[in-house]
Amino acid sequence: MSLDFSIVGAISVTGLNLMVPIALTAIGEVFGEKAGVVNIGLEGTILTGAWSAVYFSWLAQNPWVGLLGGALTGALFGALHGYVAIWLKGDQIISGVGINIFALGFVPFAIQAVWGVQGTFSKCSVCGVPEISTPWSPLSYFVPLTVIVAVGFWYLLNRTRYGSITKATGENPEAADAVGINVEKVRFLAVTIGATLAGLSGAFLSIDYTGGITKDISAGRGFIALATVVFAGWKPLLALGGGILFGFAQEASSFATTLPAIGHTLPSVDYIFSTLPYIITLVVVATAIGRSRFPKALGTPYRRE
Repeated sequence: MSLDFSIVGAISVTGLNLMVPIALTAIGEVFGEKAGVVNIGLEGTILTGAWSAVYFSWLAQNPWVGLLGGALTGALFGALHGYVAIWLKGDQIISGVGINIFALGFVPFAIQAVWGVQGTFSKCSVCGVPEISTPWSPLSYFVPLTVIVAVGFWYLLNRTRYGSITKATGENPEAADAVGINVEKVRFLAVTIGATLAGLSGAFLSIDYTGGITKDISAGRGFIALATVVFAGWKPLLALGGGILFGFAQEASSFATTLPAIGHTLPSVDYIFSTLPYIITLVVVATAIGRSRFPKALGTPYRRE
């Protein structure tokens, strides 16, 4: 019985840690989409945020500088996306895809250029921050931080004037403009804040969770976060719940590959179970999208007449 309890405890702690990048990114995207801007570039933002965090940690010999660098990198890409999509009235999908393509090329190149290795840099001696000790495995301080962020954004969107203004620009930007709200500025700030959380998620992955950087460290988490936004119905607290769901699905699939009975029965079990989080994502989105209510002006550039 004690062994079973220890296994459940270990899976729970790791699942909560894996929840962090998905939930943080999804909460930030909820905020941006509530203002009417969709950011497909979350995957690339997580990836570049992860690389920047390791680079600045290595440069400054301080992991906290790295975490800040990852968050600021996310803000930079959010501002770039906002400038193209909001001020230049560009296509939001194309802009986000461009960020993803850039990241896929930049990160492997930067790993090679800075550290002289291909694809993976794992010798970051300063990468690592304090963690919460548990009887099973360390729990990241990012876990309670993510819960606080979810509650904070729920309060911001539902209990403050600024939250009402943000939602107005995503629902009816013409009416918001008519009462004196600067739609472009509100949207720009929202998408930048959202991308900052995506960059911080990448920093968590490289500095806190793995202690290094790989060219594919994001592993589709940006796209899972986008699915989580739909699943959550654009609600920060439900986005937190969605992150927990996908985090536990990822850990459960990893744990299943270690079971001898499954391993002997299915020789390719690693590949089969590694797809489970993504299959769950597709099922959840297919189930939720029909009953989800999108912000009415989501994805539509505002042009003042």
